[in-house]
Amino acid sequence: MEHTREKYKKLIAYAATLPATPVAVAHPCDRDSLEAVVEAARLKLIAPILVGPAAKIRLVAAQESIDLGDLPIVDAPHSHASAATAVRLVHEGKAEAVMKGSLHTDELMGEVVARDTGLRTERRVSHCFIMDVPGHAEPLIITDAAINISPTLDDKRDIVQNAIDLAHALSFAHVRVAILSAMETVNAKVPSTVDAAALCKMADRGQITGGVLDGPLALDNAINEEAARIKHIVSDVAGRANVLVVPDLEAGNVLAKSLSFLAGADAAGIVLGTRVPVILTSRADSVIARLASCAVAALVALARRTPAADAVKRAAPEAVAQPAPI
Repeated sequence: MEHTREKYKKLIAYAATLPATPVAVAHPCDRDSLEAVVEAARLKLIAPILVGPAAKIRLVAAQESIDLGDLPIVDAPHSHASAATAVRLVHEGKAEAVMKGSLHTDELMGEVVARDTGLRTERRVSHCFIMDVPGHAEPLIITDAAINISPTLDDKRDIVQNAIDLAHALSFAHVRVAILSAMETVNAKVPSTVDAAALCKMADRGQITGGVLDGPLALDNAINEEAARIKHIVSDVAGRANVLVVPDLEAGNVLAKSLSFLAGADAAGIVLGTRVPVILTSRADSVIARLASCAVAALVALARRTPAADAVKRAAPEAVAQPAPI
């Protein structure tokens, strides 16, 4: 089956109708990062501010025949200074999102989470992949596969809430959260099953809001209705989950990369729990995945600029609220 990427295409088309989000792009000093930024600016997804060594940025653009046009450049001598300056632009009110260029993720995130000068909030910082999987009717949010190595129960509460808030910013019609483990029963010898049960009770008590939770669930009975039926699992989530919460970073990384490299999925990425969304891209990302990441950041920024009810109404790309099958 051909992967038409209709979910991403419609998401990008919708985001392009919104006011372009000012984005500080940290150290865009290679072809891939510059091309993605210029294309996102052309589509009016973002209004980029290039932050890095100005001479190097212009040299790379000239060597790769990339037209920077009148994009503003804030000079910073090296990658570490680029990350710090990008964060500072947010504090100065000049940017509503930060985007990773060609520097290492750890270098950028170090500045983002710096206790005194970063972009921390009361929430745990976490990462979400928004995945367009061939043959799967809905987009899947997978969290956390990039930041939290071995999250505690309190960390997972924030990870879940961040993902639910993202789903609302993307106007998912229903937010169905599966807390994944290797099995669907609670087993004291498998800590992730105990955490899953606790998270579901937290949702019952209003400590997590905005979505329906179920867990522990194995992957098959989280996303496949027939598998859930065979196991006699009856819930609003089983077989129809659109948010998958993994036990730890290793499990999430394997899941996301398996979908990408074995199933041909695309993975847009966003960091949440910060004052503004942070767009993390990988050198392996396709162009459309990079653009989708920018579109997601634009919708998250919109949701933060407007009251919750208005944000859900205004930021309602049909592709996400009622995604077309691929």
